[in-house]
Parts: sequence; C-alpha cells; structure tokens
Amino acid sequence: MLTVDLGAGRQRLAVLAIGAHADDIELGCGGTLLRLAGDVEELELTWVVLSAAGARREEAEAGARAFGATKVEIHDFEDAFFKYGREVKDYFETLKAVEPDLVLTHTDNDRHQDHRLVAELTWNTFRDHLILEYEIPKYDGDLGAPNVFVHLDETIARRKVEALLECFGSQRSKEWFTEDLFLALLRLRGMESRAPSGLAEGFYGRKLAV
Repeated sequence: MLTVDLGAGRQRLAVLAIGAHADDIELGCGGTLLRLAGDVEELELTWVVLSAAGARREEAEAGARAFGATKVEIHDFEDAFFKYGREVKDYFETLKAVEPDLVLTHTDNDRHQDHRLVAELTWNTFRDHLILEYEIPKYDGDLGAPNVFVHLDETIARRKVEALLECFGSQRSKEWFTEDLFLALLRLRGMESRAPSGLAEGFYGRKLAV
C-alpha cells in the first residue's frame, strides 16, 4: 500500500475541519487531527460546527478544545433543515479566507441530509484543495469502502474515544455512542489498511495530486 505523509517537510499545516453538528468532526476525524498535531510543528486548525445550540454548543466547544482547535466557529443553523440557499452558501464563502492546506468534511454518500449538503458546499467552495471526506457510524447503515486511511497508534485512538465520551454527555444515552463501537470502526479500518497498530480512520479522497 502506497503511503503519503501529509506533514512531510512542513513546519506549518493549515487544516479546516467542518461538521454539520456537534460531535461530527470528533467522530469522523478526531484521531487524524490528534495525529497531525504531533506530526507538524505548527497545526493551524480551524474548527467549524454549523448546528449547535444550548448544551450542544457547550459540548461542541469542549470537543474543539479537546482536539486542539486554534480557531472555533459554532453556528445555530437549524438541525436537519439545512437549505441550499443564500444563508448557508454565503457562510461557506467566508471560509475561503482560511486558505487551508487540507479540508476535512462529511462524505456526500452520507444519508443525513445536513451532512450531504455540507459535503456539496465544501466541494463548491474549495475546488483546488485537498479534501478528505470522513465517515460517521449511525443507524442509517451508510458506511462504505473508504480509499484513504490514516493510521493511528493506540494512544491516539484512546485519546479520541475518551474525549468523545467525556465531551458529549448528551449522547451517552444513545445505544451506539459507546467505546466499543468507536474502537470497532477504528479496528475495521486498521485491518483494511494493514495499520501497524491495527487502528485507523477511513476517508474518501476524490482528487489527489502526487
């Protein structure tokens, strides 16, 4: 398997992580963000959550801190009712100012309508950037076959899982929001990519220039 180092030769890496809801970024690419923070001297991590209000906003802020965000933007677009209209589209245009080296966003194969719209608007906004689409386990059963993998050591994987359980108390009542499920997905992707630790996060990469 061909291996590429995203942080190779870089002192600074600018990353834009976009999530429709609180906990999306952490679930989809939290381990990757923790690994990148250790791989480069300076990680500029812009963290965007489009829908989080009340207690969920507090959880989103806690998650951003736990995963090393350097700039955090949290908004209150209506959960489950994102619209392809001027309000959301105009906001995405403002994100161009970030000038990221890497953009992490939802996959457009996701069955949640908010997630799909975020993926579409990400591609509309960043046409000449490296975009990796992350996956989120949920009831819809829409996990696919990712083609990009980020290997994680066990320490980072544990940090990801512990932070999820600590930061998102409102989700602990959901039967799937558990340590064993989070680790199971990491182990599945680790097996598929022959990760030395047996742990990895999976992504979908549509365009990659080497």
